[in-house]
Amino acid sequence: QVQLVESGGGLVQTGGSLRLSCAASGITFTITAMSWYRQTPGKQRELVALSASGGRRDYADSVKGRFTISRDSAKSTVFLEMSTLKPEDTAVYYCHARKPLLGGSYQEYWGQGIQVTVSS
Repeated sequence: QVQLVESGGGLVQTGGSLRLSCAASGITFTITAMSWYRQTPGKQRELVALSASGGRRDYADSVKGRFTISRDSAKSTVFLEMSTLKPEDTAVYYCHARKPLLGGSYQEYWGQGIQVTVSS
């Protein structure tokens, strides 16, 4: 059974920093692409940062230079370091895993989500 458990969210002032963690279990972490998404009420969930199994990292334009995604394969954990936070970063953040299957398809999993609130 795959589980993604997020932690580290909370309330921070503008300009502050937070680190989100997502501990994964039930998957082969080293071959799984891990990402962070976020969602605000009335809007679609958007990709914030991606850590591919081969080492590639991608970021949304809105967070480039401020957020860093990293992974600790020994602990099957992915992190999102967020700095210079802005009120518009306020959202529920979701951990996402994309596990490759035979034949080139994928199985996707989501964490339960964690609130990040940036006060102005």
